[in-house]
Amino acid sequence: MKVIVDTSAWFLALRYDTLDFPAPIQELRHIIHVHRVQMIGPIRQKILSDISSKSQFKKTPGGIL
Repeated sequence: MKVIVDTSAWFLALRYDTLDFPAPIQELRHIIHVHRVQMIGPIRQKILSDISSKSQFKKTPGGIL
């Protein structure tokens, strides 16, 4: 089953840089890793519009954008 995740949750998941994630963020990162997340166009566009550098883009989990 695929899950659509709200933009605000994506921002939390992508901005945490520590290994000590809160439980909901850990779960979101897990479902991203196992490819259970479906990203719709408007959410992808909002996330891409907030990335301001190549280094930020490289930090995003592979395959989500």
